[in-house]
Order: sequence, then structure tokens, then C-alpha cells
Amino acid sequence: MEELRIDHLYDLEQTIAGKVFEGCVYPWEVLPKISAFILELGATLSKEEYDQVGENVWIAKSAKVAKTAFINGPAIIGKEAEVRHCAFIRGNAIVGEGAVVGNSTELKNVILFNKVQVPHYNYVGDSILGYRSHMGAGSITSNVKSDKTLVEISIRGERMKTNLKKMGAMLGDHVEVGCNSVLNPGTIIGRNSNIYPLSMVRGYVEAGSIYKKAGEIVSKS
Repeated sequence: MEELRIDHLYDLEQTIAGKVFEGCVYPWEVLPKISAFILELGATLSKEEYDQVGENVWIAKSAKVAKTAFINGPAIIGKEAEVRHCAFIRGNAIVGEGAVVGNSTELKNVILFNKVQVPHYNYVGDSILGYRSHMGAGSITSNVKSDKTLVEISIRGERMKTNLKKMGAMLGDHVEVGCNSVLNPGTIIGRNSNIYPLSMVRGYVEAGSIYKKAGEIVSKS
């Protein structure tokens, strides 16, 4: 399943968390490692560039964090990032350089690469969002199946096991998700793809695609 590999989805130069991907083939393998990695990385961050503002919470001095935002550790907020009014970071979160976490957006066990935008009423849990990916207002990742069984990924009629009960979405670099879309557990969206607003997405969406609805996915080329 070459399309699902880390190197097919992400430019690891565009995240402070590049080392956590070492030894992994598929991105969801990183999810159980995020918490410990933040603790390890946070202890090494430059005190000239980052403040430790609470237990296991590191915020870049150049970041903008609203007084009404709540950040629970472990968490790292990168340089020039913006965490807006009433954002709720539940923990195990890396917010990349220049990223935006917006009004009433909730994060949990995630890596946001540099320049990611989740700016309006988003829920992002157990997910990895690639460089310059963007989730429109109200779009969310659903990270637990309704029957509580382990998440599997559907790709070309086959199913790939993740051995995870909680897994949201893996968005490749430069992915655009339309407003009020739901990315179901185990969704993988390839680089440079667009998801129409109000979509319900499941399984793998090829790189360079426009997802209009289930069964109607066209190539940008």
C-alpha cells in the first residue's frame, strides 16, 4: 500500500516532530508515540525561543495565544502559531510553526505540520495534518467507530488493519477540506486533494483528487 506510506503523504522537513516518524512506515503508527515524544522534545527546546508555561506545555515566544484558550499538556505550540479565543487543546498536541487553531477548535493527540489551519469550530483527534492543510469551518475528524471495533482503512476494495481503537484522519500536505465535512475513522487523504463541503469521507482518497461525494472522485489533472 505505497500510497499510505509516510513518505507519500508528508514532507517531514515541515514539522518539528520529524523524528517521531523514524522507524514507522505508515502515519497512524505514530499516534501512540506522540505523548512521550513531546515530553522528550520539550525538554530540549531553546529557552530563548520557548517558554514552559505549565506542566509539560511549551509555547514559542513568537506564538500568539488568546487568554481564553485552554492548553493541557503535553503540548508544544510552535513559532508564529496562533491559538485563538476558546481553543481547547486537550493534550498530546504539536501545533506547527505558523499554524492556526481557531475559535472553539478542539485538539487531542495530534500533529499539525507547519502552516496548518483548523480555524473555526473543528474537532481534530488522533490525527496528523500535513503541511498547509486546511479544514473548513465545522469540519471534523471522527476517531472512534460506532461499534467500538478497531479501525481499518479501506483502499480499492481491500481493508488494512491499524490495530487502533482510536484513529481519525491522516491528511497529506496541501489538503483542503470543505466546511462541515466529516472525516470518518481511518480516512487517508493524499497530497493536494480537495474535499467538497458537507462531505462524509471514508477510506483512502488519492492524491491530486477532488472528492465530490462517495463514488464521485475526479482527478485534478
